[in-house]
Parts: sequence; C-alpha cells; structure tokens
Amino acid sequence: MRPRAASGGLPPVLLMLAALAGRVGAADVGYIAIAGGTLRSVLPADGVDAPALVAPYLLRSRLVTNAEYADFVRRTPAWQRGLAPALLAAPTYLSGWSGATDYAPLAADAPVVRVGWFAAQAYCASEGGRLPRWYEWEFAAAADDHRPDARDDPAWLAHILGWYADAGKQPPRSVATGAANYYSIHDLHGLVWEWVEDYSGLFVNADSRASGDQKLLDYCGGAAVSLADRRNYAVLMRLALLSAMEARQDGANLGFRCARDPVTPIQGSKP
Repeated sequence: MRPRAASGGLPPVLLMLAALAGRVGAADVGYIAIAGGTLRSVLPADGVDAPALVAPYLLRSRLVTNAEYADFVRRTPAWQRGLAPALLAAPTYLSGWSGATDYAPLAADAPVVRVGWFAAQAYCASEGGRLPRWYEWEFAAAADDHRPDARDDPAWLAHILGWYADAGKQPPRSVATGAANYYSIHDLHGLVWEWVEDYSGLFVNADSRASGDQKLLDYCGGAAVSLADRRNYAVLMRLALLSAMEARQDGANLGFRCARDPVTPIQGSKP
C-alpha cells in the first residue's frame, strides 16, 4: 500500500502566498540530506509484505518552533489566527498564543502546536519544502543515535513507547536540546507527534481506494500490518492518531517539520 496525499489540498492562492513570503532566509534553515533506501514498514508498500523504497530526500533537522511560525504569520497574514479560512483551520488554531502573532506565554524555541495539516503545508511551502511523507518520516525515525535502524532493540522500542504512553502530559520542551540521531535529526521521538504529508491515506483498503477517501481501520484489508513489526506499538499509535485527524484539525501535542526533494543527486548523505 502506498499512503496517499490528503484530499482537497491547499488552495493555490494561499500556497503561493506562503511560498513567496518565505523565500527570504529559507536557505538558512537546517535540512539534512538522507540518501534513502529500503524500509521494512508496518505498512508494506504492496499491502502484503513488500518493503518500501525511500527515495533520497532532505529533512529538517529540528521541528518548527513558535518563533519561526510567528515570523511566518507576520509575513503571511492570511495564516494568522482569526484570518485563516475556517475551511482550512479549526477554531483551536494557535489557541495557546496570546495574539495573532504573539506566541506568549509559550516559549520561542518550543515546537509550534495547534497547527493543522493545511497550515503546516503552507509553512513548509514558505521554506521551499513540504511535509515529509510517511515512509520518509519513519525511515529517519527508525534510527537511534548510532544506528540507522534500531527497531530490533527491545530497550530502544520500550523507551520510545514510554514517551508515547505519556505524550501530552507535560508541555513540550525546547527543540534540539537532546542528542541528535544517526542522521543528525533531532526530536523525532519524545517531544511532539508530527504531521506527515500523506496522513489521510494511512488507513484505507482496496474498496475505499476505488470509491473515495473513506478511512477504514482495515490496514489494506487486514494484511498491511506486518506481523514482524507488531511489537512496535509506537508506530501503531502514530497511525491511529493520524488516521483520526482531518486536515483542518490540530492538537495540543501535534507539531511538524518539513522536508524537501533534492535539487541535485545527494552525495555524502547517510544511507
């Protein structure tokens, strides 16, 4: 099964405004080149047991912060709280902020939350990017600090699951204060949940693919959850959360980072 992009998409005019607003300084944001490769996923690429092939991509080394998002909405008023179209942003959009462009009392370097899929996509467009796709995010998130894939380590899995079990009980700390993983990416676990570009296609079966966007907890007819990975409950929790979301919705512990497609072949990146 290949997860699909969210239906509807971002209105072109808002996407264009976001992209134009963010060109200044966009190149200064830290993106890490990842060469990609084969990923054994809880969602097999063919809906049965085939691994996913992840193409080369670039991933933001850290989550988008309140300060960065505040700068974005100052430059793009169409995405300020109270001005963003109701079809694209829930009433809770940026509800933790004291004003349309003021993130107080939240910390400047804490990850921005209460941002829906539409708004997150618009922000990423302002950096010349997009949200990472499911397989891209999972590829990077499989790494610990010294291995590209730590998912066969029961201790690592237990540590990751421990955070997901308690997620949301404490306000998010500042980004990038802990050690980076094997790819030099920070906070893929332990800080907030994260949007992916194709979140809306994570739970579909063959019938729903043919008839529309109805999401079913069928994992492609029941075959797409790999028995080899069923112990990785943190992945299943991420799937359950994202499958329950709609694009305009947000969450108090749901943030995002951006990805980019490489302009030229990636050299010297970690596989």
